[in-house]
Amino acid sequence: MNEATGELNATVVVIMAVGILMAFFYFTLWPIIKSNYEQNARCSSAICEKCESNNCETVTCHAKGSDQTFECVYKG
Repeated sequence: MNEATGELNATVVVIMAVGILMAFFYFTLWPIIKSNYEQNARCSSAICEKCESNNCETVTCHAKGSDQTFECVYKG
């Protein structure tokens, strides 16, 4: 009986640890991943200006069919 109680406690600790890790991923890491994906998708379908100098890191872009402007990483 004593061994079964110990195994039950270990199971509860593991379930709690998995729950904490899942909550950390969902509330901390997932929003960062999602916003990065949305930014890359928006920049992929945007119309961007040409870079005028040799050391461009970002360029001004606008969405197709919209007046909204935003910055995207210059990809050459």
